[in-house]
Amino acid sequence: MPPMRFWAIGIVALLWNIIGVIACITQVYMTQETLKTLPEVDQNFYNNTPTWVTAAFAISVFSGALGAIGLLLENRWAFILFLLSLIGVLTQNTYNFFLQNFIPLSGTRMIMPIITIVVAVFLVWFSRNSISKGWIS
Repeated sequence: MPPMRFWAIGIVALLWNIIGVIACITQVYMTQETLKTLPEVDQNFYNNTPTWVTAAFAISVFSGALGAIGLLLENRWAFILFLLSLIGVLTQNTYNFFLQNFIPLSGTRMIMPIITIVVAVFLVWFSRNSISKGWIS
C-alpha cells in the first residue's frame, strides 16, 4: 500500500498537469482580440511558434495529466506517460531557450520553464521509484 505522500504527490501532479492542459488549450484557442492585448514581443512569439512546439506542449501536458491519473490508479504505465511528458517539456523548452528569438528569456521569464522541467523530471523519477517500491504495478 502506498504511503500518504504518494497520494499527495499524485493529487498535486494531477492538479499541476490540469493547469497545464488549461494553459495549452488557452494558448491554442487564443483569439486575435486577446492576442492584441498582449505586449508586441508576446504577440510575435505566439504568432510565430512552430506547430511542432505547440504539439510538444500538448503532448507534455496531456500525457502528464494521464500519467498522474495512472499514478493515482496505481498503474505502472504512469511512468511511460511521465517520460513522454518530460520529452515534450524538453522539446518545447529547447525551442524556448535556444531557437526562438522573439522573447528574451531572462530573470522571471526563466522561472516557469525551469520549474516545469524540474517537475517533469521529478515525476519520471517518482513514478519509477514507485514501481521499484511496489506501490504501483
